Amino acid sequence: MEEPLIERMRVYGETIFAEMTRLAMETGSVNLGQGFPDTDGPRSLLEGASRRVLEGVNQYPPGPGRPELRQAVSRYRARHYGIELDPDSEVYITVGATAGIAAAMLALVERGDEVIVFEPMYDSYAAMITLAGGVRRSVTLRPDAVSGRFTFDPEELRAAVGPRTRMVLVNSPHNPTGTVFTPDELEEIARVCREHDLIAFTDEVYEFLTFDGRPHVPLATLPGMRERTVSVSSVGKMFAVTGWKTGWVMGPEPLVSAVRTVNQFLTFSANGALQLAVADAIDGEWEWVAAQRAALQGKRDRLASGLAAAGFEVNVSEGTYFVMADIRPLGFGSGLDVVRALPAGAGVAAVPAQVFYDHQEEGAHLLRFAFCKRDEVLDEAVSRLTAWHGRGA
Repeated sequence: MEEPLIERMRVYGETIFAEMTRLAMETGSVNLGQGFPDTDGPRSLLEGASRRVLEGVNQYPPGPGRPELRQAVSRYRARHYGIELDPDSEVYITVGATAGIAAAMLALVERGDEVIVFEPMYDSYAAMITLAGGVRRSVTLRPDAVSGRFTFDPEELRAAVGPRTRMVLVNSPHNPTGTVFTPDELEEIARVCREHDLIAFTDEVYEFLTFDGRPHVPLATLPGMRERTVSVSSVGKMFAVTGWKTGWVMGPEPLVSAVRTVNQFLTFSANGALQLAVADAIDGEWEWVAAQRAALQGKRDRLASGLAAAGFEVNVSEGTYFVMADIRPLGFGSGLDVVRALPAGAGVAAVPAQVFYDHQEEGAHLLRFAFCKRDEVLDEAVSRLTAWHGRGA
């Protein structure tokens, strides 16, 4: 039989996350590759879900999502950012943010349309743009020579716009670099969108995981952006339950309606019991969210200092679960080779940043490490990496 997979998707095989997780399990490694916590969210959230299941909330919820959750999402966006959303037409519940991303690309990107993305990028962006028949135009984030944080050149952003450009995809706080876009950076993006009448798609799943007092500023709050911005977020990072796969799409009714039209034929609806539990937590667990943010900031510092002591050059992470580390001080040039050797050699799993780039040479020297783990796990990983480096790798 000929290759059954459609041609445009043949470049996508097993994800690097699956490969690294498998290697970690085979070697008994500390897995700092995939970004999920090793502790659970607030007890009230877990008990609320269990109670709803036992009470019989086990059939299809409404396609757009339980009204209780749509209303809770509307309230938190208004409370935190001043964004007023109609919960009936401007909030739509999906099976995690990833399903929202998929439905949005399929709904809003025609074959041949160009989508501007900032690289390195979360891997589903590339796959979903390709599946929609779109074309990526990458703008590279690079470490600033003074601050060490990743940022972009506004001229490169402007140069990426062409006659077929349809959308700019923005992820802030940014996976994998940890950058939190500043108001000035967001205004550069907004200006391009306004001048060229582009849709903005924003992935804000790490919106409450910013560090050192940095605010998260949704692009939709900038002048002229409310009516052209569709956003996704989810409970997974907000309350450390990444396996719950409950997210939401937000924005003006025409854009949300387009996403809804496509998604009803993909997943239709998300787990109703979990939706009710999440709605309660959104209204009542903000002290837990603040405590999680503070704890993760400490974990970031713990892992970053350990990696630096082990010989890596560590870039600034302003948010998310991740820190980027440069392997060149250790004498290596290929991150992909290093991460495939690390599980057996050091007993630690990481992710090579180059898989997040269209221009892989830009990230060939970088690894992504996740710090959303218990302190003793981070300490064990650092101990193993230090010993590995001491043996001459």
